[in-house]
Parts: sequence; structure tokens; C-alpha cells
Amino acid sequence: MSERELEAEAGGAPRRSGAAERRAERVDDGIAEFGRWLRDQVSRGLAAAERAPYALWDDAARRLVDAQAGALAGQVKTLASVPRGGGRWPEHLLEEYGLLHLLVRAYAKAESLSPGLRETVRTRIGYTTPREEVLAGPHVRDTWSVLGVRETQADNLSTRRTWLRGTTTGRPALLLSFAAPGRTHDPTPPPGTEVDASLAFHPAAQPLRALIAHQHAPPRPATPQGTSVTTLLAEYATALARDPWLDHWPTTLTNVRLARTTPLQIVDPEGDALPLHTPSPWHLLALSGGTPFTLTGEWTPTGLHPLTAHHPEEGFLSLP
Repeated sequence: MSERELEAEAGGAPRRSGAAERRAERVDDGIAEFGRWLRDQVSRGLAAAERAPYALWDDAARRLVDAQAGALAGQVKTLASVPRGGGRWPEHLLEEYGLLHLLVRAYAKAESLSPGLRETVRTRIGYTTPREEVLAGPHVRDTWSVLGVRETQADNLSTRRTWLRGTTTGRPALLLSFAAPGRTHDPTPPPGTEVDASLAFHPAAQPLRALIAHQHAPPRPATPQGTSVTTLLAEYATALARDPWLDHWPTTLTNVRLARTTPLQIVDPEGDALPLHTPSPWHLLALSGGTPFTLTGEWTPTGLHPLTAHHPEEGFLSLP
């Protein structure tokens, strides 16, 4: 029996390697320094942030990269654009600082957290779970509807999110892929289909990110099952209670219409509405012609970002 197995059998935690210990120390020091930086920003007031150079946040992010807290560094770097976004930017910036402060406090008290929440905090900081370890865990087999795909670009890295939902379990899943310039993303089933597959989920308080462990049949065309605005918001609230930093959630809304409002909204049969964030509504207008349709998208704190649309007569549309 190995030393790791002996320690586990004795009830003790496995020893970390020297490299792991050194990284943990660097991360601990980096997070502590970042916590002090956050307190300084709030104590000095937010008014100066509107005129502050990008270097204010870039330097903080760079120090976190040096501390090997890369995921947290990425979140900090995006804050530079908040004071330049107009509108209620002070409230938005303070909200982001509050969530980051919560993450710093949660990391400091990680040993008192539940295992799932502890893994969520570590992931938000920059620790990763090896692929083989995820695949070795339990698998969830279902027929998964492929809701849509969204790609974003940052620092010459392309990130692709492919959202799924189990037709039997109702469980959402995220296939996450990264690609450097000149490289292609991992293949995934296309939107507008469903696939019989077994998924392995990364450990988390609200497990979302998954890997396809086994695909049992090729994808086939299908329209995803939908819900209402009220059900979406209730589901998201439950997920947010598990993971306070959750900022994307997949949804499918049935029989919605485009509302003639500014900003643009969608309305379900019960009359409940959500703001719609899209660079151009013309694709949806052309597809629906003012009639009800099924819409899939990412729900975020700022509104719904559409991914695909299904119309009973006009068919399927993948949105830009």
C-alpha cells in the first residue's frame, strides 16, 4: 500500500508534495495581499476609479498571476472596464469588489467550508482538477439537449462554452474549451441536437462544468424542453445560494415573444419579461415574425444573452 493510501486509511490528509506546498504558500500570500488591496480601494472611495488608469487593475492582476492565482487574476483584470461602462458603474464596481472580498474570506476559511464549496472557491482562485481525476469520478448518463454555444476572446485566448441540459434529470452542464491562436477547440455536439452520453462533473458546490466520459450514440436533431421566466429565476436563485459567484446559467424559454420595449425584452405567456442582450435583434425578428418561439440563452446578472432560437415553422437558428 502506498504512503498516500496508508495516510487515507489512518484518517489523515495526504501529504502535499514540495511543489504543491510551495504553490500553496505563494497563493496564500498572494490572496492575503489582494485582500489588503481590495480594502484600500474601498476605503479610498470609488470616485477615483473613473479616472484611474487600467494599470490599477492590471498590476493587481499581474501580482495574482505571479502568486499562481490565475483564475482570480482574470476576474480582476476585467474590472478596468467597469468605470468606463457608464450608467450605474459605482454600484457595479462595488458589487464586484464585494464578491471578490467574499472569495478572499472564503479562501481564508476554506477548512470550515463544505467539500463542494471548498472546491468551488479553489477553482475560482485558480486551482484545477486533473482531467483523469474528473473522469474517474461518478458519471451521469442522460440524453443531453445541446442548448447553444458562446465563444469569447480575452488575452489571445478563445473560450468556448457549450451548454447542455439532461432531458430526464433536468440537470444543466457546461462543456468548457480553451484555444490559443491558431488552435481549434475540442469537438462537441452541435446546438439543436441531443446526444445520449455519460458526463463526469468537476467537483463544486453547484456542479456545472463537465467532461463527456462516453458518448453512446451520435447526436440527433431535437428541440430542447423549455420553461417559464418564473421557473428560470427560481432555479437560478437556488444555484446562486450554492455558488455566490455564479454568473452564467443556461436556460430554455418556450413560447416567448419579442417585446417592443427599450431595452429589448422577451415576454413569456404569463406576461413575465426579461431584458435581452444581443448586438442585433434582427435575426430573432426575422425568424419569429412576432409569433411565439423557443429561445435558449445564458442568464447573467445583466440579462439574457441569446444562443439559439427554435420556431415551429421556420426551424432552428444559431445566433451570433
